[in-house]
Amino acid sequence: MACAFARRGRLGAGPFPLLLLSAACAAAQTPSVESAAPPAPSAAPPPAAAPAPAQSAPPVAPPWLVADSAGRAVTLTLQTTRGAEGSALINGRRNGGVQVVVPLGWTVRWDWHSADSTAPHSLVLMAEREKLPAEGGQPAFDNAMTRMVTAGLPAGQEDRTTFSADQAGWYWLLCGVPGHALAGEFIGLRVDPEAKTASVKAR
Repeated sequence: MACAFARRGRLGAGPFPLLLLSAACAAAQTPSVESAAPPAPSAAPPPAAAPAPAQSAPPVAPPWLVADSAGRAVTLTLQTTRGAEGSALINGRRNGGVQVVVPLGWTVRWDWHSADSTAPHSLVLMAEREKLPAEGGQPAFDNAMTRMVTAGLPAGQEDRTTFSADQAGWYWLLCGVPGHALAGEFIGLRVDPEAKTASVKAR
């Protein structure tokens, strides 16, 4: 009612009463915070995106393996050295500690060097069996062997050979001197029909 009187100009003279009454009217007509409508609930945050699946690392080639995918060929630089555990090492490995993977149908070339002055050595590629052979025998592929497989070559000797990996399977690349493979002088080689390039992996 007082607000109505103020609008009609019926209150006492002077500006101050009118100002006070106008402020009171404005406060009365403004809804309180408690009476205001509750805010609308905020939308739920979108679900986090699933992490992308980890991609497998490409095959790793050490410096002693050079793959030529265009020419479908791989070159291996191999060296036999004396190991601290009794048997000699092939590129620093023994007991099949690494496996060379070669795609089916590729040409394999190896350059081999003997750096062990305490004993003769050789290399021959043989199919994996239940037991390691006592000495080198028939190679799995034509020419997949050094000269003098069982007698071995002395320190400082080298041998080069080339063969076609035309049959899939698992093989040993071993020393053919009697007793050497049994002592641990071998690594693995797999001819893999699914492989896209040559590589080396630990076993």
